Amino acid sequence: MSTPVADKADNPPPSAPDSALDRYFRISERGSSLPREIRGGFATFFAMAYIIVLNPIILGSAKDMHGHHLDNGQLVTATVVTAAFTTLLMGVVGNVPIALAAGLGVNTVVALQLAPRMTWPDAMGMVVLAGIVVMLLVATGLRERVMNAVPFSLRKGIAIGIGLFIMLIGLVDSGFVSRVPDAAQTTVPLQLGLHGHLDGWPVLVFVLGVLLTLGLLVRKVPGAILISIVVMTVTSVVIDAVAKVPSWGLTVPKWPGNPVTTPDFGLVGKVSLFGGFEKVGVLTGVLFVFTVLLSSFFDAMGTIMGISDEAHLTDENGQMPGISKVLFVDGIAVASGGFTSSSGTTCFVESTAGVGEGARTGFANLVTGALFAVALFLTPLATMVPSQAATPALVAVGFLILSGSIRQIDWGDWTVAMPAFLTMVMMPFTYSITNGIGIGFLSFTALRIVAGRAREVPVAMYVVSAVFAFYYLMPALGLT
Repeated sequence: MSTPVADKADNPPPSAPDSALDRYFRISERGSSLPREIRGGFATFFAMAYIIVLNPIILGSAKDMHGHHLDNGQLVTATVVTAAFTTLLMGVVGNVPIALAAGLGVNTVVALQLAPRMTWPDAMGMVVLAGIVVMLLVATGLRERVMNAVPFSLRKGIAIGIGLFIMLIGLVDSGFVSRVPDAAQTTVPLQLGLHGHLDGWPVLVFVLGVLLTLGLLVRKVPGAILISIVVMTVTSVVIDAVAKVPSWGLTVPKWPGNPVTTPDFGLVGKVSLFGGFEKVGVLTGVLFVFTVLLSSFFDAMGTIMGISDEAHLTDENGQMPGISKVLFVDGIAVASGGFTSSSGTTCFVESTAGVGEGARTGFANLVTGALFAVALFLTPLATMVPSQAATPALVAVGFLILSGSIRQIDWGDWTVAMPAFLTMVMMPFTYSITNGIGIGFLSFTALRIVAGRAREVPVAMYVVSAVFAFYYLMPALGLT
């Protein structure tokens, strides 16, 4: 896909490699430039900086079997240091513009399923074990084999699903769309604004941000996404100071009284690898590890496939050269999240904001990782950007992904078009990349069998479909 900002808007065209830095990251070779990579790194950081606040809230609000809470300050440090380390590692080793941080799906599993039945070190030990299994799957080539077995049209469906998913994330996190309260007794799950209509300064900031971002993209302005984030953040600070807005959500756009904080590494290394098995038994413990593994495995797989396609890092078959390094770093990330007690770390779909700015290499990750490192000491500053200023980027990037991929699906072959369709709609409708992939894989395998084309289904797809079938049947079997 060709994005207006990334491919046409920079002033000079990329030149031949003239430095060791350029050659190592293959910046010119991939048609990028240092300004693009730097802008992309900033855009990705601002798009995902909310995790610094949200992850401690999710984990800190849960109790373990003894009623213990994790310290919020220590959780902030653990979240930030893990994001910085894994993002930098992905940049240097994987050389892709995919940033990492605590996965929202995994931390929910840890907080709501694991922790109540064991201690926090036991729960984080389960996450470490899941990461080790991921690394073993990469080392044996099984994970790459699964990714390569996905048909081209289904890959495009995954990319489009991610685009729609991140667009919905942007709409929900900004308050433009909200969940209808259960008390409403309605079959309609979402509504416009908080009360069925748009009102309030934060929503106005989001709407203006979307218009500004799209307008800059149409005008092919370099740095469109980053410019929009900065402008709307400044606007938000001014509005909050003048209008005294009652609620912005997670982040209030206000200059902090004390922008400097001292990191507290108290949770790092607080892990018990096998203690959880003593608390819940071997079978339940294995199922817990399996649940974390499945969420981490396929969330990251979908994100990697979608972003690599968007960044033009794939070949004519839709496969990315050097994918094994990327997958192995992802396994390290899952384990390191457990080791620091920040929950499993995974590839962030918000990295598409950086790709939309033109990022094509791991150098953008160095920028994002460095900003996370700085946030260790300047967390109040890093969290100044309200979601209403950052989420317009997700809406814009969702469109860019959709417009570049939807025409590449083979709509004439219904055995792959229907699964691609189900994949792309189930990701936003179930609010899960993993569910979208699982339903897409199962429907693809089933439809090919029904159509008498069972031999055209790769063995790896049969295996993964069986795994997903078991995963979805676990509640019915009493295994959750």
